[in-house]
Amino acid sequence: MKILVLADTESLSLWDFFDKRKLEGVDLILSCGDLEPDYLSFLATFSQVPILYVHGNHDDIYAKKPPEGCICIEDDIYVYKGVRILGLGGSFRYKPGIHQYSEREMNRRIQKLWFRLKRRKGFDILLTHAPAYHLNDDDDLPHQGFKCFRYLLEKYQPKYFIHGHVHLNYGKKHKRRSQYQNTQIINGCEKYLFEYETGEEAVMHY
Repeated sequence: MKILVLADTESLSLWDFFDKRKLEGVDLILSCGDLEPDYLSFLATFSQVPILYVHGNHDDIYAKKPPEGCICIEDDIYVYKGVRILGLGGSFRYKPGIHQYSEREMNRRIQKLWFRLKRRKGFDILLTHAPAYHLNDDDDLPHQGFKCFRYLLEKYQPKYFIHGHVHLNYGKKHKRRSQYQNTQIINGCEKYLFEYETGEEAVMHY
């Protein structure tokens, strides 16, 4: 299964210079947040596959204008072709905002998912906006990761942890891909296409 991940920055090649052939072969699109709703709505118009999203810390506009044709999976486990995807958007709280949380608030969201997690017997992909604590995060409060995300990775050992929020141009320490225990971590900044079965990167010709 080829999964296209989007986050933080609208890709010019997918918007301004779009060609529907660029989505050929893509089986699923995942958005990690902080993207214009019109951008996701535009892609949904030309895509025949689900576009799943969580909110970024700058996505307050979604309350009035959610992306059309897309599916919000906040605080839920969405199953697609047998792949269980857990969605938890938002960032660490650093100012007033709808999609910002303290560590305690994010942990409370996770605790409310206990029945879904039990019924689904865990999950395969953790889709978030923010990174996990000391796993591809930064030292400043706005870009600090959540410790409770590490708990989820350690307890459920998902195949993938996909996040955004920390742009790759913030510094060399931020990697596109990394590994934590049995989980592969992907920073979805702008766009990234990968093969779910093998975890091997797919070449993107655009």
